[in-house]
Amino acid sequence: MPKPKITQTLLNSSLSKCRNLLKFCYFLTVFAVMSCGNDTKSKAAVDTNENATTETEASENTSNKTILFFGDSITAGLGLDDTNDAFPGIIQNKIDSLGLNYEVVNSGVSGETTAGGKSRIDWILNQDIDIFVLELGANDGLRGVPISETKANLQAIIDAVKAKNPSTRIVLAGMELPPNMGQDYTAQFRAIFSDLASKNELDFIPFILKDVGGVKELNQKDGIHPTAEGHRILAKNVWEVLYPVIKGES
Repeated sequence: MPKPKITQTLLNSSLSKCRNLLKFCYFLTVFAVMSCGNDTKSKAAVDTNENATTETEASENTSNKTILFFGDSITAGLGLDDTNDAFPGIIQNKIDSLGLNYEVVNSGVSGETTAGGKSRIDWILNQDIDIFVLELGANDGLRGVPISETKANLQAIIDAVKAKNPSTRIVLAGMELPPNMGQDYTAQFRAIFSDLASKNELDFIPFILKDVGGVKELNQKDGIHPTAEGHRILAKNVWEVLYPVIKGES
């Protein structure tokens, strides 16, 4: 009879040890699962922070203000091997070198008149524009368009820009004609731009082709459109007026 009691005792002891071992394994398993959960949460938190940083950086990269050049073949860079050599592209390079948060948009169309500009201005204004540089009128003058018509078209463009966003700064580029167009007409044509700049309180470039117009070596064979070197001078003429505007907007 004593032997079964001893066997039973040993059996009970073994069962107890197994139960303790199972409990220990259970706690180890729970701990491991909880640890994995915490690691997943930590990784998720890191991923979230990284995504937030990426989104912030993307937002900063897209926060550039816009300078739009609205003009004719001079703005478009007609005849140049690379349109980036036109004065708007040169100005973009200048802006980049100074670390300014502005992006240049070249909206020059070769052969554009003030009437053509008036007809497409609403479409152009579908984008946000901080500084609007208006360079139109030369083709009107070369075609002998009535002064009153050219002036009215330019005023309509200015009015459209202001109506779209009153805070948009407008820079008006003045233009002059060769003397063969007649003294009275050329004088009245020149006055269009200064009159509009004064009336509308615009930033004004008196003559965008200063030191380039009529200089043979700075113009292409047609004697009208500047060479790449000529455009560098145009960029300087524009920058003298544009830079203070940019600083005022920044």
